[in-house]
Amino acid sequence: MAILVVAEHDNKSIKKATLNAVAAAQKLGSEIHLIVAGHQAAQAAKAAAGIAGVTKVLHADAPHLEAFLAENVAALLSGLSKSYSHILAPATSNGKNVMPRLAALLDVQQISDICGIEAPDTFVRPIYAGNALATVKSKDPVKVITVRTTAFDAAAPSGGSAQVEPVSPPADSGLSAFVSRELSKSERPELTAAKVIVSGGRGMGSGENFTKVLEPLADKLGAAMGASRAAVDAGFVPNDWQVGQTGKIVAPDLYIAVGISGAIQHLAGMKDSRVIVAINKDEEAPIFQVADYGIVGDLFQIVPTVVEELKK
Repeated sequence: MAILVVAEHDNKSIKKATLNAVAAAQKLGSEIHLIVAGHQAAQAAKAAAGIAGVTKVLHADAPHLEAFLAENVAALLSGLSKSYSHILAPATSNGKNVMPRLAALLDVQQISDICGIEAPDTFVRPIYAGNALATVKSKDPVKVITVRTTAFDAAAPSGGSAQVEPVSPPADSGLSAFVSRELSKSERPELTAAKVIVSGGRGMGSGENFTKVLEPLADKLGAAMGASRAAVDAGFVPNDWQVGQTGKIVAPDLYIAVGISGAIQHLAGMKDSRVIVAINKDEEAPIFQVADYGIVGDLFQIVPTVVEELKK
């Protein structure tokens, strides 16, 4: 049977997380369909058709799908499920919102945050904040899966020539309604897609210090800004900056952790980074156990010095 991947998109373009989910699907089979659920999302469906490895794009268009409300999308996927052996979505906020509802509607067990595929019914997923890996086998007729995007290389966004097929979505469930959305605009790269991330922790002391100390470094490196949960809970920065088990999972080429002690929940979100640099005054901080390079000292002296060196 075919494999269905739920596309992450903004009704205009396909987000990179979808490419990682497609790459995971390719390890399960060659018949890969992509579902683009939205409103006036023909442009996104066209972009989806160009993804390498995708054989068909299902396009569900309706006003009540525009905001990707989980109840409506889960009902749509439930109606399509009989034609598929696996239904995959990126383990993003949307994926974590939709897929448990789908699993409940299908009366199957969700397999969350997979980072490896050993067989069509056998998957590897992290447990205990990533300190252990569990190999799980599912006997469910339909496997409902979320994919840890950092664990799979992205499929090529071009080179495919899939057919786009319209599908009729079910009526609005009426269980939820879209009220409003507040978007934070930034010229910086998106956190989950950035190649370089500069993150700050409680050691930054205040939100003002994020601006004064870390932003010049991020500007110089063309980096995204991140933070630990402690910094977010303290109100230093917005919660969409949070990296960790309860935040965003990232795996950039370079991750610079400044004033972050390295609690297990934070490490779970960034330890797959290619190169990790830690700056902390506490030489016993757990962050140094996963860091490739560590600097012990006062971040308020070290970071400005690094910025000055980068200007040379």
